[in-house]
Amino acid sequence: MTSQTTVDSAPPVTAPSKKGLRGHPWLTLFSVAIGVMMVALDGTIVAIANPAIQKDLGASFADVQWITNGYFLALAVALITAGKLGDRFGHRQTFLIGVIGFAAASGAIGLSHSIGLVVTLRVFQGLFGALLMPAALGLLRATFPAEKLNMAIGIWGMVIGASTAGGPILGGVLVEHVSWQSVFFINVPVGVIALVLGAFILLDHRAEKAPKSFDLPGIGLLSAAMFCLVWAIIKAPDWGWGSGSVWAFIGVSILCFVAFALWENRVKEPLIPMGLFKSVPVSAGVLLMALMAIAFLGGLFFVTFYLQNVHGMSPVDAGLHLLPLTGMMIVASPLAGAVITKVGPRIPLAGGMVFTTVAMLGMSRLGIDTGTGTMSLWFALLGLGLAPVMVGATEVIVGNAPMELSGVAGGLQQAAMQIGGSLGTAVLGAVMASRVSNELPGNWTKAGLPPLKPGQVGPASEAVQVGTAPVPKGVPAAIAEKITSVAHDTFMSGMTLACLVAAAVAFVAIFVALLTKRGENADAANGAAHV
Repeated sequence: MTSQTTVDSAPPVTAPSKKGLRGHPWLTLFSVAIGVMMVALDGTIVAIANPAIQKDLGASFADVQWITNGYFLALAVALITAGKLGDRFGHRQTFLIGVIGFAAASGAIGLSHSIGLVVTLRVFQGLFGALLMPAALGLLRATFPAEKLNMAIGIWGMVIGASTAGGPILGGVLVEHVSWQSVFFINVPVGVIALVLGAFILLDHRAEKAPKSFDLPGIGLLSAAMFCLVWAIIKAPDWGWGSGSVWAFIGVSILCFVAFALWENRVKEPLIPMGLFKSVPVSAGVLLMALMAIAFLGGLFFVTFYLQNVHGMSPVDAGLHLLPLTGMMIVASPLAGAVITKVGPRIPLAGGMVFTTVAMLGMSRLGIDTGTGTMSLWFALLGLGLAPVMVGATEVIVGNAPMELSGVAGGLQQAAMQIGGSLGTAVLGAVMASRVSNELPGNWTKAGLPPLKPGQVGPASEAVQVGTAPVPKGVPAAIAEKITSVAHDTFMSGMTLACLVAAAVAFVAIFVALLTKRGENADAANGAAHV
């Protein structure tokens, strides 16, 4: 049976009360923001803690990538299905379960003493985070009327920015004065607060056309497609982009996506109605989120190593140096929401990607001796560019989807970002690895250092990829200084190329942003309380 999917908005069955705590729009925003803050806080704390985790657990560069990629893989596979769970059973329930699971997994990571267990628990964090994020957007979509939805999403983005800003500083203090494990424990009290607030404030919303059944074959096909795609991206740096294994996984992923699309056009209640992608703005918004994440998350992966291992900063200092980026996101996110409400998303989104492109070009010119002022300029410009994209692309995707698919739309938005983050980390990591492998032996020889033996080239390259100088014990100070200089010069060459690739991706995103437009179905909360 062919499904006929429309994009007509369906009002929620249960409208929030005009009085009292439960279901109040602004209190709902505050409640879900605490939960989202936990996820955002975790991301930046982990970025700052990565060097400490690497040293303490004896992890390789690939192990450190898996701390990030394991999380991204779980998120990417589960987000859309998690959004469907929210549409089916209610976003309040899925949000609260996500909060409980995320906080519990965070606490368990803090008790871990092996890199394998850390990575495994990061996967569980990703699975529970997948429940939490689309549900938060679904609750906002159902609660706020159209004229205030952009402002709500802007404030939501501001909270993410504030959490991102506080994460590096808080994480730096904990890493420096306690241990890297303690940075995960911080999510436990935040999770408890989010759970208590959610239990008393959040009101469940069910659309009249909410799905009554599950598309299990669709879930299986989509999960397989997403897993194979992200797995190929993650393993490509190790296997090589020309590897048959990489392209075999990509091929299986494509086949699963095709089979998924064919099945979705036949099933009565599809997981993702294909008619959703007939909307050019929705498709453009999803692609824009992915491109933004490739440029931003891929480039940011190397910045923490640049600040700590090349500039020799403490974790706290590194976090403070990132404040211009995250601070600008705090300021610009609500402003972007107000501007998008007045003029629509197209111009702000395209302008944001212009700023992002210029910022990445500027970051490609960072050097070993670059001062704080120059770094702050490019970091601030990057934050200014990201704010309207985070707010606007979210509104484009969620606002152009029908109410009964708000969870799936939120899952699409988050899945695009996670796939982009995985792709950015993998591709830019491959760029870095290739440049280091090509240049390190020559730079080593030019410095007059003893030639590297075959068994030393690999470990030395891995160290340089994170900005660490592979100085053997007992080496004279003069030789150690030369090795450090070669390592940092080679790392900076790789980081320069990675930032240029990120700038090229951001440039392409400018033209994608021009295809977006204001959400046509953002009036789903007509029955909401007056705010």
